[in-house]
Amino acid sequence: MSAPASPCVLTLNSGSSSLKFAVYEIAASERLVTSGAVERIAATGSPGAAEIEDGEELERLRAAEHDRAIERVIDQVAEHALFDRVVAVGHRLVHGGSRYRAPVRITPAVLDTLRELCGLAPEHLPQQLYAVVAVARRAPTLPQVACFDTAFHAGMPRVAQWYGLPRHLSESGVVRYGFHGLSYEYVAGELRRIGALRPRTVIAHLGNGASMCALRDGVSVDTSMGLTPAGGLLMGTRSGDLDPGVLLYLMRERGLSLGEAGSAVAAVGGLLGVSETSSDMRDLLARESADARAADAVAMFCYQVRKQVGAYAAALGGLDALVFTGGIGEHAATIRARVCEGLEHLGVRLDPVRNGRHADVVSAAEAAVEVRVVATHEELMIARHVRRLLGAA
Repeated sequence: MSAPASPCVLTLNSGSSSLKFAVYEIAASERLVTSGAVERIAATGSPGAAEIEDGEELERLRAAEHDRAIERVIDQVAEHALFDRVVAVGHRLVHGGSRYRAPVRITPAVLDTLRELCGLAPEHLPQQLYAVVAVARRAPTLPQVACFDTAFHAGMPRVAQWYGLPRHLSESGVVRYGFHGLSYEYVAGELRRIGALRPRTVIAHLGNGASMCALRDGVSVDTSMGLTPAGGLLMGTRSGDLDPGVLLYLMRERGLSLGEAGSAVAAVGGLLGVSETSSDMRDLLARESADARAADAVAMFCYQVRKQVGAYAAALGGLDALVFTGGIGEHAATIRARVCEGLEHLGVRLDPVRNGRHADVVSAAEAAVEVRVVATHEELMIARHVRRLLGAA
C-alpha cells in the first residue's frame, strides 16, 4: 500500500509581467511537487505564454491579462487534483505599508486593510489581491498567508529610510520601504547556508522589475526602490528615480494629467520608453547592434546598476561580494559583464569563461570581490513563511 500523499502549500507570486506558482510539500524536505510560470503578461513587444513544469503550453495570453492568468493557474492546480493536498496558500504581496512587517494570515479585515494600500503599488497589489479572492472563491476555508516584499527592509536605519520631506510626512509613513524582499531574504539565506555570506554584500535583483540592496552581515541597510516599486533603477516600463520636478513640469507645462504623468513613469517609461520597441531585455540585446534606441536602453540600464554598486560600496565602507539574481541577473552574462566593467577600482573583476557559462562564482580567482550568481526562489521563501506561521499557530 502506498503512503498517503503529503500535505502541500501552494504559492502564488504575481509580478508586474509574470505569475509564478509552485506547490511544495509542507514537510521539512520542502519537496517541489509542481511549478510553472506565466511570463511576459504585460510585456510590450512579446506575446505572453503559460507553462507548467513539463513545458506544456497552456495557452497564449494577450498583454496585461493578470486576472486571466491567475484563474488559469488555479484551474490547472484543481485539474491535477492538487487542491486535495493543499493545506494553505501563500501569496507574495508587494507592499505591507508601515503596518505589516512580517507575514500574516489573511482575514477579511486584513484584506480590507491591504486594499487601502493599492495606491502605493497600483501595478502589483490589485492583481495580487485578486489572487487571494480567486482562491477564496475556489476554497473558502483554505488558510491564506500574505508574505510582504517590504518586510525584509523594515529595519533599515532612518538615514536610509527617510526622504528630505517635512518631518510629519515621514512620520506618517511616506518613507523608503524597498521591495524584492522575499528574493533578498532567500538569496541571503542561501549565501549563509553555503558559507558565502560576506560582511559587505550588494545584491542586484535584475528583472523586469529591478532593484538593489546593500546588506551588512545579511541585514538590509539600504535599497534602491522607495515608497513604491517605481523608484530606483531603470526597469522594464518604469523610469526609476527622477528629479521630482520632472512630474511637476510635465503636468504644469506640458499639460499631462495625473494619470498620464503616472503612466509615463510607471507604464510606458523605462526600457520600453527609451527603446520605443520593447520592455524585455532579451529583445533589446538581440536588437541593439542594429537599433541605436535599443542600445541606449541597455547602456542606461547597465550604467545605473554600476553606479548603484559604487554608492552601496560607499554606504557599506567597502565591498566584499556582489551577487546577481533575478531573470536578467541570472541569465544575461552580457549584462553582468557590462555592469562590472569600470568597477575594477573596487576589486571587481570577472572571469569571462565562468561568466559565460553562468557559473556560481563568476569573478576571477584573484579578484578581491567575489561575484556570484544565485538563482532566487521567492516561491520557496513564501512556502517557508507559510510553514512557520502555521506551525506557530
